[in-house]
Amino acid sequence: MSGKQSLELFRFSDPGQSVAVVVECGDSRTVGAAEPQRYHPALLVVESDFVSGRLQLALSDGDLDDWERCLDALDAEERVEWPPGDRTPWLEVVPDDPVEVTVHDMPSTQIAVRVPIGVTDEWVEENRARLERVRKAVEL
Repeated sequence: MSGKQSLELFRFSDPGQSVAVVVECGDSRTVGAAEPQRYHPALLVVESDFVSGRLQLALSDGDLDDWERCLDALDAEERVEWPPGDRTPWLEVVPDDPVEVTVHDMPSTQIAVRVPIGVTDEWVEENRARLERVRKAVEL
């Protein structure tokens, strides 16, 4: 596999709405001299009949590690916030029935949108597989 490709890091979806993050693999950039960080451009995408939006993200390799920890917490039915920090839009996921995903456009517009999503039983495993595909693609 070579070149640029877009891969979903995760997707929460049902027939009416979805929230996903799509990573542009093969287009990372390194920032910082003392402790360089590699960042991958991404889009946080919300789609529903009521509201649709796209937010630019810059995800570090550490953000990918944090998402893995979030999946562990979600599997244990614990609420998560991701990515950490105040540099980018972020989301909160509450593993309820339905799963509640709240997208926060901070620090930009300060708008938050809550999307209830009736996910499948395999949603955590499916998102773990997506994470692994993204990790393999960004390592190349």
